[in-house]
Amino acid sequence: MSNQHLPSVQTMHLSKKGKGFWWNLKKRFLLEKLYSPVGFAVLALLSLFIAVGIAKFGVVFGVLFLVMVIGLPAVYCVVAYPQFGIITVLIMAYMLFMLMRIGVSGPIGIVMDVLQFLLMLGLLIQQRKDSNWAVLKGPLSTWILIWLAYNIMQVANPFTEARGAWIYTIRSVAVVMLSYFVFLYNIRSVAFIRLIIKVWLVMSLFAALYAAKQEYIGFSDVEEAYLHSDPAIASLLFIGGHWRKFSIFSDPVSFAYNMSMSAIFCIAMIAGKRKLWKKIMLGILTLSFLVSMLYSGTRGANVLVPAAMVLFAILNYNRKVLIFTCVAAVFLVILINIPTGDPNLARFQTAFRPNNDDSYNLRKANQKRIQPFILSHPIGGGLGATGTWGQRFAPNSYLANFPPDSGYIRISVELGWIGLFIFCMLMFTALKTGINNFYLIKDPELKTYCLGFTLVIFAYNIANFPQEALVQYPSNIYFSMDMAMLTVLLRLDRQKQQQAGIATDEPLLTN
Repeated sequence: MSNQHLPSVQTMHLSKKGKGFWWNLKKRFLLEKLYSPVGFAVLALLSLFIAVGIAKFGVVFGVLFLVMVIGLPAVYCVVAYPQFGIITVLIMAYMLFMLMRIGVSGPIGIVMDVLQFLLMLGLLIQQRKDSNWAVLKGPLSTWILIWLAYNIMQVANPFTEARGAWIYTIRSVAVVMLSYFVFLYNIRSVAFIRLIIKVWLVMSLFAALYAAKQEYIGFSDVEEAYLHSDPAIASLLFIGGHWRKFSIFSDPVSFAYNMSMSAIFCIAMIAGKRKLWKKIMLGILTLSFLVSMLYSGTRGANVLVPAAMVLFAILNYNRKVLIFTCVAAVFLVILINIPTGDPNLARFQTAFRPNNDDSYNLRKANQKRIQPFILSHPIGGGLGATGTWGQRFAPNSYLANFPPDSGYIRISVELGWIGLFIFCMLMFTALKTGINNFYLIKDPELKTYCLGFTLVIFAYNIANFPQEALVQYPSNIYFSMDMAMLTVLLRLDRQKQQQAGIATDEPLLTN
């Protein structure tokens, strides 16, 4: 039956079928309600109300009104439309420190916590309606829950001298990983995966260009004030007469690692089947990320791309990959040994000669010194016992003055060798899932994505040895997304195969 034979009400209902939230908002509210004499009168009264409120109560009234008008609809959108919330979180993770630096007032960091809480709330609401817990099960999900539970239990660690530090560190170390389940449940289409990848690469390009601005034009007034606000900052960022660049991130290390991960993913995309102009664009992006990475002066990031390419060559062993690997190896050897007066390239070269570096030798000595403590404390000295939080809550303790430097060393010291075992099992399970799914996935596009995310997870594990790579935004959020993608991609591939009538030996909704 055609629509013209239906009653008018039913026809209107069908015409709106498939329309989203924004379509309904525009049609029902803006066009049908406000675009009328009554609507104009309401707007006039509202404007008068705002003017009187600000005149009587000051700017606080205006801020509260904006929170009500903008904040409440935003909260609704994040909970009711999780894909909108996911994109918002991914963008905010990149822009968080930039917003702080340009002077946006308020607890910006708490905004990320609120967004993640709202996404988890939306997930629970959806599960109450759908009751589809199977999609959230699997070995990787199990180890994430074990890791989260172990970190929560650390609040009762009898050996800790900085118990208050637990409150400040549990979020970045463990709770952020709950976003894994949000990504796992709500990423349900290839189109949305493409959008996520585009958002990621666009944000990375923006960060790379901003670093180039810092390198060739200079720092902003706010950044200059920050660099000279504390002698300790200058001692870390001013090396060899050259300032290390941090772009829109909190520090050069976080910036360099994110540039490396974006470059690795682009290389994996170039290896896939796609049009020539897209490969050229990906090549330009890769070059941009790698060059901007050098501006950071972070030597630990320089080894990530070559290391990831080793796994890339193993997983994609063929004649073309072998030739590419050999050419890349020759180029790398030349780059490491070529004489140069460029401070960025010179610092890059030192990354491949660690034994000649005083800071690396100092780290080795510190790690050797702390080994007896690790062996004698199986559950560690408590979450947040080392570094900044340890100095704040237990300044006279043994661990407060120990510089962990490495993510794995921090886990060993604060959570003990039991915590290190749990974390290593989690990382092993993630890599095993990625490698297995790479060979199981049939669709070429999804297979390429799986390769890219697996390489990124592998590189993050290497990066976590010389530095703490997984506790700072945006790395912690994107790492959780990378792990979720490994399972999501296999699930979408199974769905494609089932739709095509191809039998599969594995369950559809497991990881």
